[in-house]
Amino acid sequence: MEQQFKLRQIEDALRHPESAKEDIITVFMALQHQCFVLSNNVSNLVRQWPTPTSQDRPTTDEGTSKFGSLFETKD
Repeated sequence: MEQQFKLRQIEDALRHPESAKEDIITVFMALQHQCFVLSNNVSNLVRQWPTPTSQDRPTTDEGTSKFGSLFETKD
């Protein structure tokens, strides 16, 4: 809700007849810079995220379950 209010304030300020083109360019460039920074941070986070090794993953016996199956029918 607060973000919508702030966005509305920015939009109103940019649409104001006395808004200078330089102000709009400044806002646009700051937002674009912020988008690039966030994109780079997410890319770095994903690239550096630890991946589990085969030793980290629990293994299970691939035999039949001792508890049966939901789809098992008895004749």
